[in-house]
Amino acid sequence: MEEPAHHTLTQPQGTARRKGGGIGGILAGIGVALLKFGKVALPLLKTGGSMLVMIWFYSLNWGWPFAAGFVILILVHECGHVIMAKLFGLPVSAPLFIPFLGAFIALKNAPRDAWMEACVGIGGPALGTLGALFAIALGYYTGNPLYLAIAYSACFLNLFNLIPISPLDGGRIAAAISPWLWAVGVVELGAALWLGWLRFNFIIVAILILGALRMFRLFQGRGSQNASYYSVSIPRRCLMAALYIGLAGLLVYGMTISRVRPPHLPEQYSLASVG
Repeated sequence: MEEPAHHTLTQPQGTARRKGGGIGGILAGIGVALLKFGKVALPLLKTGGSMLVMIWFYSLNWGWPFAAGFVILILVHECGHVIMAKLFGLPVSAPLFIPFLGAFIALKNAPRDAWMEACVGIGGPALGTLGALFAIALGYYTGNPLYLAIAYSACFLNLFNLIPISPLDGGRIAAAISPWLWAVGVVELGAALWLGWLRFNFIIVAILILGALRMFRLFQGRGSQNASYYSVSIPRRCLMAALYIGLAGLLVYGMTISRVRPPHLPEQYSLASVG
């Protein structure tokens, strides 16, 4: 009678162990899946949530339609940076939006040289310009002045970003053309503030100070400001200069035509005052 009793006692214990292991494996699998989901979902929530906050903030002054379109074109700009960073194998954060500061991405590894820095820098204005031109095309096709107002603002924002001063995109692009262009950017931005072409605010002042500091570091040859970092071949310098000038020209042209009333647009919807 002891053998059957012994068998009866040990069998449920083994079964319990197997069941316990199965439940533990399921829980572990759920935990791994949640971690993987979190790695994807959290950046999306950060970008999407900050976008919604920015749209709401801008809508208080300019209404939901304009705010949504403008923020979407800012996202297009940031996606240009992300795409170029990925092409160079640089890990990059998801875009984060801050009202009246715009949006930014964080490179988790610094670019190896000025050429890489310039390529990542120009990716934003390049894709942003295409987005603005698409909005202009929509404005002319539909006759809706809202698209042209959004396009004009996006063109201005991208053109402002091309000022050759760090930390703006133009400063990163200038690093591959000639970092001495930063001096031009500092003078240009300072003159724009002095003459009242740009509204005086702490963001512009901060950009001016940061740009001047990086320029002075270049003059003194400290930190990462060294000859090897800025060693870019002549063909690459010429290519980046051509892209830079071409983008600036396209944006100026975009601002010009987005202020012109499309031929089929009713007179009362003239965009002479937009901007």
